[in-house]
Amino acid sequence: MHGVRLKKSLGQNFLGDPVWLNRIVAAAGVAAQDTVLEIGAGAGSLTRPLAQAAQRVLAVEIDGRLLPVLRAVLAGLANVHLHHGDILEQDLGQLLAAAGLESGAPYKVVANIPYYITAPILRMLLEAAQPPTLLVLTLQYEVAQRLAAGPGDMSLLALSVQVYGVPHIVGRIPAGAFFPKPEVDSAIVRVDLHAVPVVPAPELALFFRVARAGFGQRRKQLLNSLAAGLGLGREPVRAALEAAGLEPRRRAETLAVPEWLALARAFFN
Repeated sequence: MHGVRLKKSLGQNFLGDPVWLNRIVAAAGVAAQDTVLEIGAGAGSLTRPLAQAAQRVLAVEIDGRLLPVLRAVLAGLANVHLHHGDILEQDLGQLLAAAGLESGAPYKVVANIPYYITAPILRMLLEAAQPPTLLVLTLQYEVAQRLAAGPGDMSLLALSVQVYGVPHIVGRIPAGAFFPKPEVDSAIVRVDLHAVPVVPAPELALFFRVARAGFGQRRKQLLNSLAAGLGLGREPVRAALEAAGLEPRRRAETLAVPEWLALARAFFN
């Protein structure tokens, strides 16, 4: 109707199946008092059921060609605040305030995000001065598995998310539910954010410096990967591992968040 051709460069694979759209809204437990931020509103297929369930929806869309589509699809829904722009270039606090959310008030993020910017979006939301209380995102299934992994199969991405909240996979969406059809299945991922991060704010920089070093050569034992990644000799690293109660032969993917925190503190001490 609007003559819009979707762009692969913007990750435009739209979910139109009402069964899955309703499952996403249900996974977020969207209620009449909720404010919801949707990143990548697309053609409004998810925006509409969100607006029907929530008090207000702030829908952000980067592609200006889709604004007429969204206005048509969302006609009659006065609780939708449509914003044209790149979410990664916005001041999140100002966006929420412009939509009527008071400073410090809770909000949820529910979105079918462009897969190619999954990591930057997660980082922006988790590290925000005013973070959401909950994330429900549609992600590539393999990425979702990585996020929800436990010790033994941890990654730096999983660790980065699990410092801030508890992720789990709600459902697997077949590729055929999207248009155009992507090459891989997707997953609905819910992340319940902690009231405060597991790692205290003053320790986050050191925590992630140590973790990045450990995962830098993840096939190696921690003694070797940390020594190389931190530019230290093996003996100081061995001493820190022993002080944290960790076997030097362990590998990065086997450590849980509290173990990384103990290790970072051992290096600090």
